[in-house]
Amino acid sequence: MKRIKVTLPDEEIPKAWYNILPDLPKPMLPPLHPATGEPVKAEDLAPIFPMNLIEQEVSDQRWIEIPEAVLEKYLIWRPTPLCRAVNFERFLDAPVRIYYKNEGLSPAGSHKPNTAVPQAYYNKVFGIESLSTETGAGQWGSALSMACSMFGLTCRVFMVKVSYEQKPYRRLMMETWGAQCIPSPSEVTAAGRNVLEQHPDSPGSLGIAISEAIEDALSRPNARYSLGSVLNHVLLHQTIIGLEARKQLEAIGEYPDVVLGCAGGGSNFAGIALPFVRDKIEGRDIRIVGAEPTSCPTMTRGPFAYDFGDLAKTTPLLPMYTLGHDYVPAPIHAGGLRYHGMAPIISHLVKEQIIEARAYHQLETFEAGVNWARAEGYIPAPETDHVIAAVVDEARRAREEGKEKVILFNWSGHGLVDLASYEAYFAGKLLPYELPDEEIERALKAIADFPKAQ
Repeated sequence: MKRIKVTLPDEEIPKAWYNILPDLPKPMLPPLHPATGEPVKAEDLAPIFPMNLIEQEVSDQRWIEIPEAVLEKYLIWRPTPLCRAVNFERFLDAPVRIYYKNEGLSPAGSHKPNTAVPQAYYNKVFGIESLSTETGAGQWGSALSMACSMFGLTCRVFMVKVSYEQKPYRRLMMETWGAQCIPSPSEVTAAGRNVLEQHPDSPGSLGIAISEAIEDALSRPNARYSLGSVLNHVLLHQTIIGLEARKQLEAIGEYPDVVLGCAGGGSNFAGIALPFVRDKIEGRDIRIVGAEPTSCPTMTRGPFAYDFGDLAKTTPLLPMYTLGHDYVPAPIHAGGLRYHGMAPIISHLVKEQIIEARAYHQLETFEAGVNWARAEGYIPAPETDHVIAAVVDEARRAREEGKEKVILFNWSGHGLVDLASYEAYFAGKLLPYELPDEEIERALKAIADFPKAQ
C-alpha cells in the first residue's frame, strides 16, 4: 500500500481565515455584560483586547484576510502535511481510510501558534508592548511565548500549578523564548492570593489562571490579555487547519465521512471542523465529532448556560456548555482539556445538533495513543490521545456496520515534552476517572442565578 503524504506549495496556503458566523442557520446568543445583563459592546472589551482583535471577534465577514506579516511567520511550518495513517489502519483492521493533519510540526509542537502569531501581531501593530495569558498543559503558553519573541513583545504566562509541576519542559520552552512562567494560583495577583488563602494546596485550574492573567494585564501599562481558545477570533485563526485539509483532500480525490478533534476550550477542534461544518450546513452528508475527557465532560454532561470564563468573574457571561466557573478539575495529564467551558461557537453547534460530542476516560485515550505511536511512530500529546480514541471508536463502528469510511482528524500536537504522563500510564498510576454526579449538581447551583441561555 502506497504511503500518502499531501503537502501544498507555499503559494497555496489559504490567504484568509474562515468566519462561520454569517453561515449559521440560527444566530448565536450574544455575550452579556455581567453588570447590566445587556449584550457586550466592543468598547467593553477594549481594556482587555486590542480593538483590531475585537473587530474580528464580532465580525460578520465570511473571509478575513491574513496579514502578510502573519503569513511570513506561518511559512516557518505551514502548510502542515495531510498524512494517511496506513499502519494504524492495518492495526485497526477496519474498512477505514484515516487521514490526519500533523499540527505537531510547528516550532511549539502544537496547533496553538496558528492563533498565537496573529494575536501577537495585532497587539504589536496596535501599540501594545506586553501580553499576559494563562496555560493549562503549556501548549498555549509556549506558543504565545514564541510569537511574542517574534514580534518583540514581553510575555507573562500563568500556568495551572498541577501542569507546571507535571510538565517542567513546557516552562523551559517558555523561558527559552523569553517569557516569564508563573504557577497558578500565585501570590502575584489578588485572585491568586484569594484562592491560596482558602485552598493552600489548590492544583489550580484554567478558570483561576485566566483570572490571574486578566488582572495582571489590567494592572500593567500598555499590556493586554491574550486567550488561546474559546473566543470567536481564536477559532477563526485556527480554521487555516481545515482550509488546508480541504485543499489537500481535493488534490487526492477524497472527502471525509467524519471529522474528529479533541476538545477542551474548542480551538483545535474548531480549526479542523468549521470549514466542513459549512459543508454540512449546505447539505453535505458528513458527521463532525468532538472528543473530550470524562473527567471534564463539558459538552456531554454540562448544561448549556450563561457562565463566566474565569473564577473571579472578570469575563463577560458567555453562552456555552459549562461545568461552572468555580470548577477545579481532576489533575488528569491532558491539561489542555481541563477547562470548565466550551467555546460558544462549538457549544452553539452542539446545541443545534450540527456537530456531536463524546467523552473518553484517560486510560482508553493513553492506550489509543500508545498503539498509535507503535504503529505510526509519532508520540501524541495526551490531549491528542483523546481524538485518537475517537478514531478507534469510529473504526470499530465501521467494522460492525461493514461500511467503508473516510476519517479526518486533527493531530493537534506531539507528546515529546509530556512523557512523564506516559511514564505514569505505564506505571499504572492513572485512573479511569469520571466526573461524579455531585459535581454536575454543584455546577448547576453555581450558575443558578445567572441569565438563562434560551
